[in-house]
Formats: sequence, C-alpha cells, structure tokens
Amino acid sequence: MATITDRPAPIATGARPAKRRASKRASLAERRPGFVVYGILIAFILGSAFPFYWSFLAASHTDAEFKADGPLLPGGHFIENANRVVDSIPFWKALGNSVIVSGTVTLSVVVLSTLAGFAFAKLRFKGRGPLMVFVVATLAVPTQLGIIPLYMAMAEFGWSGTLGAVIVPNLVTAFGVFWMRQYIADAVPDELIEAARMDGCSMIRTFWHVCLPAVRPAAAMLGIFTFMMSWNDFLWPLIVLNADNPTMQVALEKLQSGYYVDNSLVLAGTTMATVPILIVFLVLGRQIVAGIMQGAVKG
Repeated sequence: MATITDRPAPIATGARPAKRRASKRASLAERRPGFVVYGILIAFILGSAFPFYWSFLAASHTDAEFKADGPLLPGGHFIENANRVVDSIPFWKALGNSVIVSGTVTLSVVVLSTLAGFAFAKLRFKGRGPLMVFVVATLAVPTQLGIIPLYMAMAEFGWSGTLGAVIVPNLVTAFGVFWMRQYIADAVPDELIEAARMDGCSMIRTFWHVCLPAVRPAAAMLGIFTFMMSWNDFLWPLIVLNADNPTMQVALEKLQSGYYVDNSLVLAGTTMATVPILIVFLVLGRQIVAGIMQGAVKG
C-alpha cells in the first residue's frame, strides 16, 4: 500500500526576493570605490587647489622672473612680496575691518535665518505663505538696484564711511531664510517639537534644544557661504567706505590701480587674503561632518 509522504511547508511569498535584496544591499555596502572614482576625486581636488597654488607660485617670485621663466616650483620671494603688500596698502586695518564685517554678518545671518526658517517651517501664523513667497521673490531683485537708495539712507543715518553701513544691510538674507526653512522642514519632525512642548519647553527652548542641534550641517554651510560672500564683497564697500577705512578687497584693488601692475605683488596680497577663508572653511567644515555623523549615529 502506498504511503503518503509529508510535503514540505510552502515558502512564504516574497521570502526569497527579500533575501536576495538583503544580500544585494550587503554586497553593495561592502563594495569599495574603484580606481576610477578615486581618480576623479583626485582630479577635482587638484583642479580646485590649482588656482591657489598658481597664486602662491607667482607671489613667491619677482614679477620679471615669473613672466620670463614661467616657473613651476615656488621661489624664495614670498616674504619680500608680502612685506611690500603691507607697506603699499593699509593691510592690517583692512584685514581687521574685513574680519569684523564678515564675522558679524555671518553670525547674524546664521542666527536670524535659522530663527526665521524655524518659524516659517514649524509655526502656524496668518500670512505665512504669502510672506514666504515675498521673501523668495526678493532673490530675483538685483542688488545693484538698491545701491543708490541704500547709500542715501546710510548718509541720512550718518553711517557713511563707517563699518556699520556695510554690516547693517546684510544682517539677514533672503537666501539664508529660504535655505534654513527648507532644511528645517525636513530635518526636524513635528512630533519632536510637540513632545518638547508637552514636556513644558517654551518655544525658544524648543528651538535651542531640539531644532538647533539638528540643523548644524545646514547652519555651518550657510556660515561658509555667508562669510565668503561678505569677505569677497567689493562694490558696496567701495561705494560707502572711505579710502582710509577699507575692507580687504577694496585695499587689494589699490595694488593694481597704477600704470604698471606688479602681478607678483597683487597675487601675494590675494594669497594672504585667502588664508582667513581657508581657516573658516576648516573650522565650519568640521561642524558639517560632526553634524552629519551625529545624525547618522542617532539614526
């Protein structure tokens, strides 16, 4: 008599595809970038660093040597050219003015833009939508259109020729508000804010303890952009400041205002003026990486 054998239990639908997807994700995670990826990254790094190296190369030679020989290695005249820059323009005064202006503007833009972005992203108030549209619409207005009325306002306030005329109009930017609003809307869950409010936190404490730690990468990136824009600003400081109270870019312009332009002298000043930007990038770059890693660990 034939016996009935036990049939194996049916495999759950979708079990094998799920295992395959998991193994595929694991293999992709273990796969390391190849030679092509590293080659492209190295090429981008070298391309980004070449302008700074070329400036330092020209600044380390005399103008005649650089034009005649076209050297590829640095020379020994950088200190000499740097001393000539300091003697030719009010370098230290311009450096101090640029540090004050750029530092104050960067701190103000980051703080105020983060506060405004938090309000637009997470608070409900009348006119929030049209007001945000108005803020974004101001990005389409060229800055040059407001120079004449802005200069008249600064002269009326008695700020013409002072650093306040450069700092106050740039204390907050529409781009900073839009940038932080978009980041906060995705990075900070509404449930987290509601939980903090239910625990008795005021709105400012909720912003400080819940929102601010989560937006460190975006705030650091906004700080880098703002510092670079403020440090490299030339037109408005040239118009509103006096010749004896310049910022760095206005002072560097004097190095090439003569009939004969010494390129080694100009690029020596440019190289010296680039160092503060590199320092700020290194400091805030660490904040970006720390914020990203902190979010990854928590996630």
